[in-house]
Amino acid sequence: MKQLFSRATRHSLLTLALLASWTSAVNAQSQPNGANVANRQAQSTSDILNKVDQLVEQNKQLEKQNEELIDQIQVLRQRLVTPSGKVPESSQAAEPQVLTSAVASIPASGESNRPADTQTIAEAGRKWGTYTPQLGFKVADTNYGDMNISLYSYVRYLNQLGLADSSTNYFGNVNSVIKQNNFQILKVQLKFLGWLMNPKFRYFLYTWTSNASQGQGAQVVVAGNLNYTFNKYITLSGGINALPGVRTLEGNFPNWLSVDTRQIADEFFRPSYTSGIWAKGLITNKLRYQVMLGNNLSQLGVGALQLDNGLNTVSTALVWAPSTGEFGGGFGDFEHHESVATRLGVHFTTSHETKQSQPNTDQFANTQIRLTDGSIIFTPNLFGPGITVNDVNYHMTSVDSGVKYHGYAVEGEYYFRWLNNFVGPGTAGLSQIFDHGFQLQTSTMVVPKTFQLYLGGSTVFGKYGHPWDVRAGMNWFPWKNRVLRWNTEGLYLYNSPVGYSSAPFTVGGHGFVFHSNLEMAF
Repeated sequence: MKQLFSRATRHSLLTLALLASWTSAVNAQSQPNGANVANRQAQSTSDILNKVDQLVEQNKQLEKQNEELIDQIQVLRQRLVTPSGKVPESSQAAEPQVLTSAVASIPASGESNRPADTQTIAEAGRKWGTYTPQLGFKVADTNYGDMNISLYSYVRYLNQLGLADSSTNYFGNVNSVIKQNNFQILKVQLKFLGWLMNPKFRYFLYTWTSNASQGQGAQVVVAGNLNYTFNKYITLSGGINALPGVRTLEGNFPNWLSVDTRQIADEFFRPSYTSGIWAKGLITNKLRYQVMLGNNLSQLGVGALQLDNGLNTVSTALVWAPSTGEFGGGFGDFEHHESVATRLGVHFTTSHETKQSQPNTDQFANTQIRLTDGSIIFTPNLFGPGITVNDVNYHMTSVDSGVKYHGYAVEGEYYFRWLNNFVGPGTAGLSQIFDHGFQLQTSTMVVPKTFQLYLGGSTVFGKYGHPWDVRAGMNWFPWKNRVLRWNTEGLYLYNSPVGYSSAPFTVGGHGFVFHSNLEMAF
């Protein structure tokens, strides 16, 4: 396009020059006086050269304007191809004028180039999009839907060298304790969320990694769920979700006092994440509910052929916030409530669990249900020679409450669990197993929205052991929001019944653990 424009311009200039020369010669021949003719010819030639110079200069300016116009066209074409976020109304109104502005700014004869072109180019590089903390950047906002992209990750230093080298379970078996002392970028979660075709139809899709578990099942998960909101009283959903059996599974992650870690009682009793369908909404303005029907207690690392076909995992939650109608976004009073905020929650979960072995093998994959000494209930010969549990019914209920005011918070939860209806070789003589326990946490925002201190502890009571833990930690929020925080925590474990590679505690752990985390959640 540039070459065609330049050729056409040069051709026009040459034609104008020849025409002007021929006209001057004709006029010169019509003059009677030779000297006057020569003078006028010289003057005419000089005028022509001046006009040619002006036209050449204008041609250069037109070529420059043409290049800038092409650049603007490329920018607009790129915007049509690349998805973008919502542009402010003032910017939307200005975009159709970009081409008009570029063309209108081409200088007339003898006019210099104006600075309006620079402004046009600057408008093309204008920042766009919106950001909502923990919902991420809005990268698309159209009549057909929108999309936010959000990231979660944290870097952790973990030191478990203060733990004892081995542990002994209830049955007298001695197990080595594997201790960690390392750095990890522990989890990376990339989330895509928004609505499609109708604002009531929403999607939440994500990739999730546990880098401390590389090489193991469910180290990388690609999952999500789809939701339709009829009104404030009911939203129906399907996909992968947490069974709402305890408070930490109500959807308040990552807004806990610790970074991505629970106290051992909560970890011991809770259900986990599975595929299913669920409903949630308001009963009154201060009372909300959630109920889910799922495949099992935990589908992480479990394939479809390992599941039974009973569809009998049900989990429910009722949460009442009597004083203010809300209780903030998680644990602790980061929001700095000016009025006393209170909550009372009741949860119940039931499930018929199998060992979930691979087809045609005896290896079990279900590690969710443990005894209070940390033993997995499906371990062959656990209760004696020839006694192996293949199926069990799990029932668990928890009650939690809390109060928040002016940066202070006290929050606790009590758990009850029953295991019965054992199926498997030699299990006829096994009686029901009942365990219970609690956790308690207290925290204060020493500097509002900036610096927080907390204490916590939990314990489990049962026939096979009485484990407990205590912890103390701090959180620093440098930007006065939850997007970035530095967390440091020390905890003391006594015969921990739970643990895995991404948690700071380990099964059988007895002793001191230290970990420090830099967490990003936007």
